[in-house]
Amino acid sequence: MDKIEHIGIAVKNLEDSNALFAKLLGVTHYKVEEVESEGVKTSFFKSGPNKIELLEATKPESPIAKFIEKKGEGIHHIAFAVEDIESEIIRLKDEGFIVLNEKPKKGADNKLVAFLHPKGTNGVLVELCQEIKEA
Repeated sequence: MDKIEHIGIAVKNLEDSNALFAKLLGVTHYKVEEVESEGVKTSFFKSGPNKIELLEATKPESPIAKFIEKKGEGIHHIAFAVEDIESEIIRLKDEGFIVLNEKPKKGADNKLVAFLHPKGTNGVLVELCQEIKEA
């Protein structure tokens, strides 16, 4: 794993949270994107080398809606940048981690993503992110 790519924060209201984080970070978000397959709308902030992803549920059965219902708003996941997501999935499975999706899928912000189950990572949902290279 190369670095922390971003920290994901589950929010009830993206518009209100965008205003809050703009005040907090002193910058406005650079992208809002919906990931329909996950039932989520995302907003990204960049402050120095750090990125924050705000996540709002668009469907009541989405993982973010369930997370907020169970735990409330707050840190949802930590994402790590990787060079080769498929190799990293194999390596982590071999190390005994529970991979939630065997094949990477298209995520927000031009990334391929895969997740590790929090049961195997001290309660932290870990996301692996690989930049999608333009052909």
